[in-house]
Amino acid sequence: VYSFRRLLDDSWPKPGSWIFKDRVAKDSVFVAENDSVFVLRLASPFQPMLQILTMQYASIVPKEACEYYGREFRRHPVGTGPFRLKIWAEHQALVLVKNENYFEKDSAGTRLPYLDAVKTTFIGDRKTAFLEFKKGNLDYFFGLESSYINELLTTDGELQPALNDRFYFLKNPYLNSEYLGIRLDSLTENAAINPLQQKKIRQALNFGFDRAQMLRALRNNVGRPATSGFTPRGLPSFDDKTVVGYRYDPAFASRLLAEAGFPKGKNLPEITLLCSPDYLDICTFITRQWEDIGIKVKIEMTETALLRERMRRGQAPFFRASWIADYPDAESFFTCFYSKNGAPPNYTRFRNADFDRLYESSLGETNTARRYAIYRELEKILIDEAPVVFLFYDETAQFAAKNITGLPRNAINLLSLKRVRK
Repeated sequence: VYSFRRLLDDSWPKPGSWIFKDRVAKDSVFVAENDSVFVLRLASPFQPMLQILTMQYASIVPKEACEYYGREFRRHPVGTGPFRLKIWAEHQALVLVKNENYFEKDSAGTRLPYLDAVKTTFIGDRKTAFLEFKKGNLDYFFGLESSYINELLTTDGELQPALNDRFYFLKNPYLNSEYLGIRLDSLTENAAINPLQQKKIRQALNFGFDRAQMLRALRNNVGRPATSGFTPRGLPSFDDKTVVGYRYDPAFASRLLAEAGFPKGKNLPEITLLCSPDYLDICTFITRQWEDIGIKVKIEMTETALLRERMRRGQAPFFRASWIADYPDAESFFTCFYSKNGAPPNYTRFRNADFDRLYESSLGETNTARRYAIYRELEKILIDEAPVVFLFYDETAQFAAKNITGLPRNAINLLSLKRVRK
């Protein structure tokens, strides 16, 4: 009760306060009925609440330590995890040591964790971090960037043979969808000025580029083509047999262009796509394939922070973006298209009465099979209306030295070291 009420305390800012915003009752929201029964009262039905409570924001904290340290609790954290804080030099390094009193044991009865300590090094430049890993100064490294991806992986997505003796590579579905967003609110210019307001143009964009080739050429096959809607692989509700999205079909894209009144792109106004530097290669690849069918798109480079601000303010008619699950339920993705949500998360200003009705019905549906069936109907609406250009479902890319064992894989890219050995 204390920990959750602390999240609702407006007297000082907390990044996790949003998990209960507009979702819990105004009165008697958190109640301890006795020493083992806790009650949380919702403002209205919201089935994903149990998944939200698995987030780190909902961790239980000790009242005594919080009150003793006040705002300095962040530098003196007290918890029940496998490690405890030893040293924290902000922006430089973080050292954790084994919690000798940790409650979990392995199947042989050995108390976890196995490691005596963990040091995390904060390196601002990912290329520099990769070089440190390659030199053997780091045991673990994750993430990919075009500047070094070919040094690590073959075009088929396998570890380069020259590195096999020293490192190994783990790939896993990651609950992150990459997309190009299209602003569809009433403030946007009409279709004569902004052709993206026409559904057939948006559909033509989705049919007009090769996602599989893009991933092979630019991401060494890390990721899967987004051919089954917005919610990514790795979610239990994902069903690419029932939900069929966009394939690469330039001939059909050309037909849609003609039906929209722009045969072979004739008289189609040039479209501007806002893109951050990290995704210039992907956006360039896509726009060149669109040009082959008559759609001219100019890329406007924008720094990530400025792009996000323009998206929030509704100043980005066409933009590159991604959405990472806050919790492992498809609702975390559908919230991006619910008309009553502002930006974020509804950066496209998408409004559809059928979508809203289905979305609201899913929130109170306690039968899992029925809820997943609703999710599939939501996907079909998004595929038909195409408020986004579906790019790819991301995958995690973890690299470790051969003497590191027990690294876990999970779809929310959460690193747990309690069963890791060195």
